[in-house]
Amino acid sequence: MLLPNLDVRLEQKIIDLYEEHKKRAANIDWSYHEFVPWELGRSFKEIPWSIEQRTLPPAVAMAIETALLTEVNLPWFTTYLSSTFTGSLGVMQEFIHTWVAEEDQHSNLLENYLLLTRNADPQQLHKLRRTVVESGFESSFTTPIEAITYASFQELATLVFYTNVAKVASPYDETLAVLLRRLAKDESLHYSFYRDVVKAHLELEPNYLMYVARVLLGFFMPGNNIPDYDERMKVIAREVGYGPSHYYNQVVMKLVEYWDIEALRPTTVEAEKARLDILKHCDRLGRIARRFA
Repeated sequence: MLLPNLDVRLEQKIIDLYEEHKKRAANIDWSYHEFVPWELGRSFKEIPWSIEQRTLPPAVAMAIETALLTEVNLPWFTTYLSSTFTGSLGVMQEFIHTWVAEEDQHSNLLENYLLLTRNADPQQLHKLRRTVVESGFESSFTTPIEAITYASFQELATLVFYTNVAKVASPYDETLAVLLRRLAKDESLHYSFYRDVVKAHLELEPNYLMYVARVLLGFFMPGNNIPDYDERMKVIAREVGYGPSHYYNQVVMKLVEYWDIEALRPTTVEAEKARLDILKHCDRLGRIARRFA
């Protein structure tokens, strides 16, 4: 029986991927203060906030706020991944520490941008932030291979989100577009690592498709505990460049094709059924994407 843990035969492969990640990350090391606009100088008490101070279209401001409210859950994401990899390969436990250090600045940058450019009501943002963090994050994907598969989808979705929103935001604030692309670079490194760990497992043992299918068919973004999340995503899909068609074309199909799922040939009935379920699910997502497009 195939165990849902990571394969020890791939430990050196994953160590090599991790070392490559550290080299690439060292070349783009950064600090969020580089991107924070300080022009206002005075505090919010000196210049009370009002909606007229906003410089961004409401939908773009909402997209940045939604990204922030996703990123602030880092402590809960860390807890989830750390507990999932307890007892698994040591390299994965080490990578999670590196991942946390690289992700740590994201919410700081987004929050400082929104506050210092006065594109968010500071009191309302504080309440939302507290609500989201108090709600926490839990996942039913509790095996190491499922966690890495989930992270592959989540990191790629975040990368695409930041890249697409940057394009829409650029005419209104090029500084915002630059910082979003800066965040996207981090997500790209994380996505590449997780993606390649999954690919290595599928190449070694196609029957891991059982776990990949479970994640893909039940995937949800970690920000879905944000108040009015569904309404937010409808607005973002309509006006800011990230909706069902982007998720299908730029996230799901990119990974399904990279992992070459259609060509994989698992040896168990359950894994082959999982492969077919993935392909059927992709067809369904494709139909939804075309309707929204």
